[in-house]
Amino acid sequence: MKYILAAIAGVWAADGLSLLLAPRHVVTRVREVLAISPAVLRWEALATCFGIVLIVSTKELRYQPLWVITGIAMIAKGLFLATGPEPWRRRILEWCLSREDIDYRFWGLGLCALALLLLNALGWLGDAG
Repeated sequence: MKYILAAIAGVWAADGLSLLLAPRHVVTRVREVLAISPAVLRWEALATCFGIVLIVSTKELRYQPLWVITGIAMIAKGLFLATGPEPWRRRILEWCLSREDIDYRFWGLGLCALALLLLNALGWLGDAG
């Protein structure tokens, strides 16, 4: 299970770094993907699964309340984007994709912080004891 959690941290780090370094490019690509295939949002169901994994697998790790809150947020976001009403999804996605670059950079910083904290809690970065 540690490897799955490390993979989640890796995804967070990759997403976070891309948002920090090239937020406009990332948003442009997301818009293109959604225009070509809006069904890609069905993959958000994976976020629900990973949220459950995060909650269940981090009971013994440091920062456990953070992982529960993050897991719940992942589950809520995944379920909403995978199964939510189309008009609501469209409005929320449009709002999310029309932010200023600094907003995306803050999200990127948050994702990088989550990745580092999870890797630390797993004992892969620094002292986990």
